[in-house]
Amino acid sequence: MAPVDPHSFTDSTHPLTTHIALTLYFHFPSSTIHATALLTLQTPHTGQLSLDTRSLTIHKILDPETLTPLPFTLSLSEHPINGRHLTVSLNNHSSILILYSTSPSSSALQWLSPPQTFKKIHPFVYTQCQSVHARSVFPCQDTPAARVCYSAKLNVPRQLSAVMSARHCDRRDPVGSDLDGVLTKEATGFGFDLKSLWFEEGRIVEEFVMDQSIPPYLFAFAVGELGFREVGPRTRVYSEAVDGVLDAAAREFAGTEEMIRQAERLFGEYDWERFDLLVLPPSFPYGGMENPRMVFLTPTVIKGDASGAQVVAHELAHSWTGNLITNKNNEHFWLNEGFTTYAERRIVEAVKGEDIAALNVGIGWRGLNEEMERFKDNMEFTKLKNNQEGVDPDDIYSQVPYEKGFQFLWRIERQIGRPAFDEFLKKYIATFKFKSIDTETFLDFLKANVPEIEKEIDLQQWTEGTGIPPDAHEPVSNLYTKIVSLANDFKLGRMPREDEVADWKGQEWELYLENLPKAVEASQVVS
Repeated sequence: MAPVDPHSFTDSTHPLTTHIALTLYFHFPSSTIHATALLTLQTPHTGQLSLDTRSLTIHKILDPETLTPLPFTLSLSEHPINGRHLTVSLNNHSSILILYSTSPSSSALQWLSPPQTFKKIHPFVYTQCQSVHARSVFPCQDTPAARVCYSAKLNVPRQLSAVMSARHCDRRDPVGSDLDGVLTKEATGFGFDLKSLWFEEGRIVEEFVMDQSIPPYLFAFAVGELGFREVGPRTRVYSEAVDGVLDAAAREFAGTEEMIRQAERLFGEYDWERFDLLVLPPSFPYGGMENPRMVFLTPTVIKGDASGAQVVAHELAHSWTGNLITNKNNEHFWLNEGFTTYAERRIVEAVKGEDIAALNVGIGWRGLNEEMERFKDNMEFTKLKNNQEGVDPDDIYSQVPYEKGFQFLWRIERQIGRPAFDEFLKKYIATFKFKSIDTETFLDFLKANVPEIEKEIDLQQWTEGTGIPPDAHEPVSNLYTKIVSLANDFKLGRMPREDEVADWKGQEWELYLENLPKAVEASQVVS
């Protein structure tokens, strides 16, 4: 076996999947999806094909043309990080049809009962597939190295609706062709008649297509009682159908189109057509997730002063760096997040001004220094390019790839000047769009396009060295300096005056609080 990713069973000697066609039947009472997945390969293949799964029941694998069963094995035990290894025996096959069911314990699926939703009437489900959880929704080569296009038919209760990281094609009644290849109850091994379930009264099919290749971790859907507001020519904001939430979200993100236009000026044309936003229930575990065409957001970003748009700027920046160009595996995660943090701050600077961008850099600088303390006993994870063999990427998630990656790119910008770096960035995006690359590929491209850069910047220290390089840079701006100074005054017993903080919003307060001591006496905060 020749692995391409420490977090995947994908074998580099096997053809990669190019397209996945999914039919998904959502059974809310059991928190289960009964499904079929038609995988199309780059080339016909004879021999074993390795796929990733986690918490899936594989009922049957068929030749989609003859509906003949194909031999397969599933590893007896589940690897604590990588899940279970599915191996299918092929004989000059270029596609396979997998009949399977998910589990209520799927690591990518968050099932919410009605009491856990805003309106408390209907259930809700959503996905979070990053970093290695798509395999718990469908069998796949679950590595960013294997970019795929996909189509999906979601069979859901009629009173609910669905959104996906894909183009919405239709909302319609179920039809017979939806389940081509699904045989009788006895022949499928499902243990029930999926065809009968599919055509049950009160069901509707939502159909989606993603014809641009994405890494599997960007596969996403949400199903619930959804509403939306239009906030721009290519942006709707969705949430549960609660007027208060929808109206507040629409106000918070009213400036999204201006951010998209500024991003296009900086990085080139937006390639994904739509940039819609979904505000999820409070259980969503991240600030935002950059799913193409449909960004997922936590409701906590709705602050009432439009400062939550900062998170949207980051997810928008991913449309170029992360979604268009993707790290080959998680050991090169900084290629996603360092570039995106840099791009986000350029968008913020263009829309909000240099002072606000400097605040963000300052908050990030503080966070980066704190991560050095966190990883002081395992400095491997302070490297941009690091070794993650046997390591769960969720366990070492940190600000290092974001902030050290940003600092590296900012260092290059300072060396060659912003105009030259802007041209380099546009060329980088145009060269590698819809590809997955590693650190070495980026460094080769950098050295080819910025001659002798390696003589001015220690590229190896930045990408493979531990800690913060000596030529990293704390931001400089009047507002940043004032806030840090006020935080230092607090340590000397002086609280800021009301007039000094009257204009502060979320980011100003965040920077101030981040620079206060971790522990204070009650007397220091009670007037």
